[in-house]
Amino acid sequence: MKWSILLLYFVLFITSIACILLGQRQIGPRGLFIMLAGLSGLLFLLKKYNQQFQ
Repeated sequence: MKWSILLLYFVLFITSIACILLGQRQIGPRGLFIMLAGLSGLLFLLKKYNQQFQ
């Protein structure tokens, strides 16, 4: 169970980084929204990580 959640978080991390990198290549609003989607994924992972320490 724990490994499956960890794997899901890892896939989300890789996907978020890929969205940010691919969004930088596109000029215009579409690239911006792709980068924002990647940023929201990273912020979600950061929030989940920080919940352990509160």
